[in-house]
Amino acid sequence: MKKIFLVLFLSVYYNTVSAQVKFEAQTERSSYGLNERIQLVFSINNEGDNFVAPKFPGFKAEGPFINKGNQTSITIINGRVNQKREISTQVIYYLTPTKKGTFTIGTASIEYDGTVYKSAPIKITITDPIQMPNYPGQQPTNVNYGEGIHLVAELSTKNPYVNEPVTVVYKLYFEPRSTVGNFRNFKAPKYNDFWSQYIDMKQLRAERGKYNGKDYSMVVLRKVILYPLESGAKTIEPFKIDLDAEVPTGRRDWFGEYEMRVIEKSLSTGTQTINVKPLPENGKPASFTGAVGNFDFKVTPSKTALKAGESLDLEVSVSGKGNLKLFTLPKPVVPTALEMYEPSHTENVQTPLTGMVGKVSDKYTIIPQFKGKYTIKPMEFSYYDLGSKSYKTITSKEITIDVAEGDATFVANTPSANKQVIQKKEVFQFNKLKTEFVSASREDFLGSGLFYSLLLAPLLLIPIVMIAKKQKEAKDADVVGNRVRNNNRLVKKYLSEAKKQMGDKVPFYMAMEKALHNFLKAKLHIETVEMSKDNIIELLQQRNASEESINRFMELMNDCEFARYAPATDIAMTNDFERAVERISELEKQLK
Repeated sequence: MKKIFLVLFLSVYYNTVSAQVKFEAQTERSSYGLNERIQLVFSINNEGDNFVAPKFPGFKAEGPFINKGNQTSITIINGRVNQKREISTQVIYYLTPTKKGTFTIGTASIEYDGTVYKSAPIKITITDPIQMPNYPGQQPTNVNYGEGIHLVAELSTKNPYVNEPVTVVYKLYFEPRSTVGNFRNFKAPKYNDFWSQYIDMKQLRAERGKYNGKDYSMVVLRKVILYPLESGAKTIEPFKIDLDAEVPTGRRDWFGEYEMRVIEKSLSTGTQTINVKPLPENGKPASFTGAVGNFDFKVTPSKTALKAGESLDLEVSVSGKGNLKLFTLPKPVVPTALEMYEPSHTENVQTPLTGMVGKVSDKYTIIPQFKGKYTIKPMEFSYYDLGSKSYKTITSKEITIDVAEGDATFVANTPSANKQVIQKKEVFQFNKLKTEFVSASREDFLGSGLFYSLLLAPLLLIPIVMIAKKQKEAKDADVVGNRVRNNNRLVKKYLSEAKKQMGDKVPFYMAMEKALHNFLKAKLHIETVEMSKDNIIELLQQRNASEESINRFMELMNDCEFARYAPATDIAMTNDFERAVERISELEKQLK
């Protein structure tokens, strides 16, 4: 009996000892150079929960990284099979020293089976940087993480003329092994002494590029067209941005692959200086008002034959490529017998990467006062041609206005810029000689028409009230219609909310998704549970929406859903908001 008891006791004791929980902190060494990266591992020989990390004085910590192991080993001894299961949990931190000295990392804690276990403190001594060999698992000396990331401002020219377009493209270059994202804190420069125009960018895309003769991945962050307004040395302020980048550490694992780490990076283009050349004074026409480029000039009347008192439109227009918004159009000079009003100005100008292109015009309304033939003298428009490096002048044709069926021909035909004529027949007016009297006596209110109108008014209001009540009841009973109206209201609400949250990724894209979903609910008469991708596409096809519009709308929904969990820039959010408005408007027209 005693032998049996002893065997049982030893068995229980052995199992208790073998099942003892161990929680400890380990580093490879106790002393490191200032240029080394330290791996700190907290390990428990079982599953653990509620890990509490210590503080890391003197270090910048990355982590935690959780590694759980579950291994089963089988051994056969003398034909007997033994199975052993090992469970472990590791919590890993990577420490980068910030200064020299001896530092103590306090205790960490973890919970297992209701019991809290604590690790022992660790002391680490940081010395001067040391020379290290570059073998697998070892950090190279003097690693500058992210040195392969460059923000560059590329200018089309640094020696432009006044009003010559200068293209500035902001490019981000990074090594092909790296990735970048979470763009934030955009600080665009103020373009003093320039007229500026940003070029819309639909989305950011990585492509191949070269920087200093080396292959890189490249992303265009922003494009802008600048027109210098005066000559001299002009400064373009730096463009700044913060981002996160995953970059190679210079370490290789035991398989020969580069280890990666995520870093925060602040980048700037630096200050750019351009020398703006003045336009030559030699040969400058008197009619020159600052136009630089290549243009066509036209003066076009809507008609040349009309009656006195009728109107005609005279359009003065310049079209072509150049600084279309930065010069003054010539003004016609007309005879005093032609009454000319101030013009309406229109601009149809696009701004691609090469500069402004399109048409600007002034339209004058002219009203002749007298019968006769009147001449609008030729007009001149001058510009500086960058191609030939010379001034050019375009002269319009003389225009004759033939006015019939009016008062006698106006004798004087003196030109006037904008003189209004007072006709003789409007100057002298005879006083009326016949007097009309009105009775001073007043009709009594009682029994008058007004009295009976006020008396019968309530009776007339009764059927109106009843009709309005029935319409309201019918509207309330229209469940589907009310739901549609409510969803339409929510679309506007969430689009407005998205606009307010611009710059804050998560609430912005949540509002965008709600706006798109409510739009589909309103147009397709569906509920949230029916909002599967296949069902939406099928219903849109049944409503005769085009395949292109459907694909674009579904792509936008996917992008918004993905963007909540991926890096997003202010530019991307602006572009996505504009896309949403376009896609909703596009389907709105097709689903009526």
